[in-house]
Amino acid sequence: MKKLLAAAFAGLLILPSAFGASPKTEFTVVNGAEPSSLDPAHMQSNTDERLYEALYEGLVVYDAKTAEARPGLAESWKTEKDGKTYTFKLRKASWSDGTPITAQTVVDSWIRELDPKTAGEYSDFPASYIAGAQDFKDGKGPASGVQIKALDPQTFQATFNAPLPTIALLAHYSFGVVPTHVIAKVGQAWTLPANFVGSGPFLLQDWVPQSKITVVANPKYWDAKSVKLTKITFLPIDDNATGYNMYKKGEADWMTTVPLDQLEEAQLRKDYSNQTEAAVYYYEINVTPTGVKELQDARVRKALSEAIDRTTLVKRITKGGQLPATSLSPSFSNYTPPKLIKDDVKDAQKLLAAAGFPGGKGFPQLTLLYNTNDGHKKVAEYVQDQWKTNLGIDVVLKNEEFKTVIADRNAHNFQVARAGWIGDYGDAMTFLDIWVKDSGNNDPGYNNPKFDALIAKAKSLQPGTARAKVMAEAETLLLTDLPIIPLYFYTSNNMIDLSKWSGWYANPLDVHPWKTVSPK
Repeated sequence: MKKLLAAAFAGLLILPSAFGASPKTEFTVVNGAEPSSLDPAHMQSNTDERLYEALYEGLVVYDAKTAEARPGLAESWKTEKDGKTYTFKLRKASWSDGTPITAQTVVDSWIRELDPKTAGEYSDFPASYIAGAQDFKDGKGPASGVQIKALDPQTFQATFNAPLPTIALLAHYSFGVVPTHVIAKVGQAWTLPANFVGSGPFLLQDWVPQSKITVVANPKYWDAKSVKLTKITFLPIDDNATGYNMYKKGEADWMTTVPLDQLEEAQLRKDYSNQTEAAVYYYEINVTPTGVKELQDARVRKALSEAIDRTTLVKRITKGGQLPATSLSPSFSNYTPPKLIKDDVKDAQKLLAAAGFPGGKGFPQLTLLYNTNDGHKKVAEYVQDQWKTNLGIDVVLKNEEFKTVIADRNAHNFQVARAGWIGDYGDAMTFLDIWVKDSGNNDPGYNNPKFDALIAKAKSLQPGTARAKVMAEAETLLLTDLPIIPLYFYTSNNMIDLSKWSGWYANPLDVHPWKTVSPK
């Protein structure tokens, strides 16, 4: 949609009528940091995910209330008797330039994601589920070995290594469908506003780096009649205080994170939304040869973990109802994680002494990396004090913008780094399989063949007791090796006035499909 047309359309919507002025149909969200990319193959965060929800649609989408799967580009699907082969019937849908979206489009998109030339940061996720995909991703097999195919223009079939724990995992952007016909013409420039072609409820109108991204309603979207917003502005503001003040002034309609020093005030407001979230806040430790050699010792990593008083952290620092982490994965209806993370200063001191550093003597200064954000800074300062007071270890804090932190973590260019993980779907595997050797999200460089084998075995099993047991074995091994230090389980802390907006619901994954949001 051209800018002129969008502006004219928006103008018509705010003209007064016999019934009074029409409700506001433009929406502004403080989206956190600048997105990693608008290409689903290179998205990596919830900041990116909110843009994905606007611009694209996969075979299935998240339900606004439950975060479970609902039909997207696929209007229906069925599972064959083997429980591994899924056949999707695609609806009649098109790209914003009018080009039909076909089953071959899905095939080409998934192959592009898996192609080692694409180097998708999340490609290990679909590769671990789609039959034949891992060999292709690793450069050990041809694309023809990936067991996905177009049976006809509207029928797509995929065979997985095992029955999926939940089909909702296909709503993740790494299973996204992209305009390969445009990519073939303009290459990497396809995500620029002048070239952009999308399939979602909105179209990219403008992208001013470090300022804003604007999207407008897509008239070619298959369900355009259900879309009530005409424009969404995404503000890449990682200073929570600035974002919160904008929200209070009415300059934003949704603030995705409340600054810690304003949390008590926010909790008294009717427009504050708090929800227990399937997400964990943790610190990563570089265990590759490029890291600090002293951190290669599991006793040192365990000492660092046990020296942190997590209860005080969530009560006095984060103060948003977070829960101290006793595991990496939260509990699910079909999985109870091993609770191996504990706070024990005396044991931490014994472990550090056993590793050759009694009272921290002789231990090198550590650098703790975090992305620029007042909340992350306060957590880092608390941990810095805990490690100095309880272990005698000096820590220097280093902050960078989010994109730079991601790049440094991906390149193992850090000693200790702040990270967080929001479940991509409602199953514990989303918290575990990111630590296999070749995972694009394995920033610490963790490498334990036994762990990898357990994850592979769990993925070959149907959901049930046997699978949960194997997953618990894998998590136990991970929490024994401790390439990561879980700190707490998140709660979402959003600001949005639900007396003005409908279709926005708190849910465990903190995902909010834009097509359901509308003014009241």
